[in-house]
Amino acid sequence: MSTLRRVDWRFWTVILIKPDCLARDLLDPVLAMVEQHLRVLHVTKVYPTQAQIFTHYADMLPRSAELRRDVPAELTRIYVGRQAAVALGYGPDAARRLRALLGPTDPAAAGPDTIRGRYAADSLAKATAEGRLIDNLIHSSDTSDDAAADFATWFGPGNEHLLLTPTPILANGDPQ
Repeated sequence: MSTLRRVDWRFWTVILIKPDCLARDLLDPVLAMVEQHLRVLHVTKVYPTQAQIFTHYADMLPRSAELRRDVPAELTRIYVGRQAAVALGYGPDAARRLRALLGPTDPAAAGPDTIRGRYAADSLAKATAEGRLIDNLIHSSDTSDDAAADFATWFGPGNEHLLLTPTPILANGDPQ
């Protein structure tokens, strides 16, 4: 049996730090906010391939007409050839908790206690007026059911060892 089948995905989420976040040097403050809610593990900087992006955003690819922009071209513009980062978040109900912390897709609608509300410099209105997809810093697994597929996309086969339950850490930073 594959390790991926034995993983309790309710405790895991994949964190995708978008190129606009890295370009603005916000990786550390954004991950510090996440760490207030979840353990952040295995942060890795990557140059996403078009295949990874199209796999990760497969649900958005057919929505070009609805969104009135060329979604595949926009995803390619946003990611391909630009540095991003991926990480794993670990904790109870990880995907749901992180999605709440991210805030709405439109940072203009996000509260200041969310990552997008605090750090994003774009809005849906501005992106729509310019005929592009929004820059909103971060994405994560939509649900715990999506986390396994997201893990496969970003970490790939042979990296299941990254999904071992982390050693608990005491408040002073020492392993328990």
